[in-house]
Amino acid sequence: MNRLIKTLKHKTNLKQEYIENILNLFEQGCTIPFIARYRKDLTGSASDEVLREFNDIYEYSKKVLEKKEQIKQKLIQKELLTSKLESSIDEASTLVELDDIYSSFKTAKSSRTQKAIDNNLEGLANIISCVKYTKEQIYSKANSFLNKNIKTEDEAILGAKDIIAQRYADDIRSKQIVRTLLENHAIIETKPTKEFEKEGVFKNYEEFSQKAKFIPSHRFLAINRAVNEKQLSIKVNIDEEKIIDNIRKYKIPKGANSSSVYLLEGIVDGLKRLLLPSLKRELLTNIKEKASNEAINLFGKNLYQLLITPPVVNRTILGVDPGYKTGCKLAVIDENANYLDSSVIYPTKPKEDFLTSSKIVLELIKKYKIDAVAIGNGTASNETASFFAKLIKQNSLDLKFAVVSEIGASVYSASKIATVEYPNLDVTTRGAISIASRLRDPLSALVKIDAKSLGVGQYQHDVNQTKLEKKLNEITEDLVNKVGVDLNSASYKLLSFVSGISQKLALNIVEYRQKNGNFKTKSELLKVNKIGAKVYEQAVGFLRIKDGLSILDNTAVHPENYELANRLLKYKDLQNINIDEICKKFNITKTVCTDVINELLKPGYDIREELPQTVFRDDEVTLESLKVGDELSGVVRNLTDFGAFVDVGLKNDAMIHISKMSEKRINHPMQILSINQYLPRVEVIDIDIKRAKVALKLIG
Repeated sequence: MNRLIKTLKHKTNLKQEYIENILNLFEQGCTIPFIARYRKDLTGSASDEVLREFNDIYEYSKKVLEKKEQIKQKLIQKELLTSKLESSIDEASTLVELDDIYSSFKTAKSSRTQKAIDNNLEGLANIISCVKYTKEQIYSKANSFLNKNIKTEDEAILGAKDIIAQRYADDIRSKQIVRTLLENHAIIETKPTKEFEKEGVFKNYEEFSQKAKFIPSHRFLAINRAVNEKQLSIKVNIDEEKIIDNIRKYKIPKGANSSSVYLLEGIVDGLKRLLLPSLKRELLTNIKEKASNEAINLFGKNLYQLLITPPVVNRTILGVDPGYKTGCKLAVIDENANYLDSSVIYPTKPKEDFLTSSKIVLELIKKYKIDAVAIGNGTASNETASFFAKLIKQNSLDLKFAVVSEIGASVYSASKIATVEYPNLDVTTRGAISIASRLRDPLSALVKIDAKSLGVGQYQHDVNQTKLEKKLNEITEDLVNKVGVDLNSASYKLLSFVSGISQKLALNIVEYRQKNGNFKTKSELLKVNKIGAKVYEQAVGFLRIKDGLSILDNTAVHPENYELANRLLKYKDLQNINIDEICKKFNITKTVCTDVINELLKPGYDIREELPQTVFRDDEVTLESLKVGDELSGVVRNLTDFGAFVDVGLKNDAMIHISKMSEKRINHPMQILSINQYLPRVEVIDIDIKRAKVALKLIG
């Protein structure tokens, strides 16, 4: 443990006491959201992001230490562990370094090397490597290494060179030098295959060439997908002659005799046949992993921005799932997201029944006092938005609509959770409910859908799926716990992201709620099957009861601090209270005191309240009516490495290329934009009617 703590201290910026505390908290079964929120004094107020990074370093460091011990044990068994080698193992800080150290001790060699070793040619390899002899002398010495398998001097020398090749390929320093050269100077090149589609999605990569270190992640992932689809072949090129010149300079002594040619030939063979192919594969793997990690991080950031979209409160919402032949499915939900009613209208082609559609919508608006409309952005979205814009104008309605992403709505409508929530409704109605719910409370609605189905990433099927799922779950868990969850209305899926609560426990909570009615106090949670003291401790602070018996149950104050909170509630002016005096009086830390007071000042507070609210519309935009130079407003729907996709009211989102976002150079769109950000002014700079694509420029 001491070695591990020493490693963690070196790799993180945390003090040793905090590292020890965090490890102890992990050992006690504490979750990261709980530690970040309620154990700040023990961690130096480390955020959940810092704690997640710490946990990743901790897990990796454990693997490194475990591998060190494994290697040492193997070398001890082979009687090969020297003090110098043990020191090298101890000093290694990565799994790659350890693999390099152990590679020369592995039993498996190339077939040519093993054949030479089996024929006792290592001695000849040693003689050649000392470069003291002439070629003629080496030829003569090779005679003494002949046997039934090695019949000529040339065969003996060839076998000795195979051993030299393997030694070079296994040499740690040589391997690191070539690895660094590849990382800094290798060129990635692509060539089209017979299956390459000239006008396909990979047309820009037909004859692609770029330094490996400069390839953006999205570009490499695109190339990788093309390779997987057998449209492109990929090659790593490097100036081998420069490497060979360095070998001559540093591997061949200046006073070497003529036999040094054999040494050089062996090393060059080791370079070309063994080392470079291996390191080129490693380079491609590393580039892919880096690109994958960057794409996963982008996906995570986009998901966070999507999920943290502010809810639309105190409104009855009409959800509209647009369509053509099958019509537009309607669903009404109240201000608490309870389903009220549904219908179908046909304002789009082929029927274009505006009269009946208008009548149905107007009746629903009157019956339920609907004051907001959420329209899905899929098929027929533009025509449906146009219908509502005209309806609002013709009837002078105090009503506005917002176009919301419907990606994943069909996934939800056919899911197990949708069947549990709405067992008597068909999938089309569930889809319309999902669209309405996304406007009312995006977080509550979208956690019900697999995050990978939400369309806020790039090349999501080409990245490491295990890492992607882990990242998205962490992002969702952290945000859910930051916002807090209403214990009496949350779905089991939302509850399953609360600190300490598994999906099974979440189902138990919902079952208890259905049998016994709403929770009156947080302590009632302990009556739920399988929820014990530890789960209660980890989860309770992140749950809310709006109309409970105590105001504290609608705050993030942990029950362990209820006694303190009740004492503080007796003070008339908490806003101007002397915190130092309170800390001394109640023997508490400033961190705990400040957190409790902040919660008491704003019970029921939602961090999303301070963010820009949803933008509603009552007008229509069509592709045909646009012209270059027009100014529009829009909402950012997705961010990629190369640009942003913006909903401006068209069927397809328009795009702002990264080069059109700022007068100054930026490295990533996320530097200035975020998902669901409202953009008051964007300029149309290109319109492709045939492909239904619009290019924009950000103004101001």
